[in-house]
Amino acid sequence: MALGFLTRLKSGLARSTTKISAGITDAFTKRKLDDAALEELEELLIAADLGPAVAARIIRSFRRTRFGQDASPAEIRAALADEIADILAPIAKPLDISAKKPFVVLMVGVNGTGKTTTIGKLAQFYREQGRTSMLVAGDTFRAAAVEQLQVWGQRASVPVIVGAANADPAGLAFDAMARAERDGADLLFVDTAGRLHNKGALMEELRKVVRVIKKRDESAPHAVLLTLDATTGQNALAQVRTFKEMVDVTGLIVTKLDGSARAGIVVALAEAFALPVHAVGVGEQAADLRAFDATEFASALVGSGSA
Repeated sequence: MALGFLTRLKSGLARSTTKISAGITDAFTKRKLDDAALEELEELLIAADLGPAVAARIIRSFRRTRFGQDASPAEIRAALADEIADILAPIAKPLDISAKKPFVVLMVGVNGTGKTTTIGKLAQFYREQGRTSMLVAGDTFRAAAVEQLQVWGQRASVPVIVGAANADPAGLAFDAMARAERDGADLLFVDTAGRLHNKGALMEELRKVVRVIKKRDESAPHAVLLTLDATTGQNALAQVRTFKEMVDVTGLIVTKLDGSARAGIVVALAEAFALPVHAVGVGEQAADLRAFDATEFASALVGSGSA
């Protein structure tokens, strides 16, 4: 993780870090890790959106390895960062696009999670890696979404495939795959309309997009990426659960960490679903989306290394 991005990550996670770090400092100055202390720590972790399962797992580890010991706030933060990094390490995986060319990526998520912006950032990232991308404006019902994707396409110097207003998103994706194959594109990013995870008809429409894509290439989409807004906290768990049932989500991208005091939800997601987290976002610029690094994130989250 580049130093500049690490600085932005720490800044972005400041609200979450303060919640955890200040709580540890208040609770663990000159104190043994007895039952009462561990109970306070567990409550603190749950309040920071790591969730009951993660909190219980960490407390079990602390009880096994540190029970009854004197521990300074800095030592608690360092140990906590290690525990969180262990939970996150298996899911911190870059997106592997080697399976097929064009590698078809279907982007899904509820309204306002930053799907369209994330596609633009990914296209720019891969262009810098020497890869060619094409973007599909699959949110055909919202002119603003099409225009937003076109702006990102211009920034990243990649073509954007646009259909008529209210055109069938599935048919548009099918035609775009043919063009991507013909033009030799490395990646095809298919944007979709933001939809609430509890709206059945909209979710069925998303399944149709997947079915039609498979008619062109039964191995596609090669990745189904769900964008999650970190500010939604525990509600992200319900979103993952529903989208995973409907369209077999293969990986996550967590956005808006810079606006959230709930960044601990990333750890809760790792424990609950074990889905890869390919990238995290801490701002609006393309450089603010980067591959997810478990150790750096854990350290930034708990303020490990700070006084």
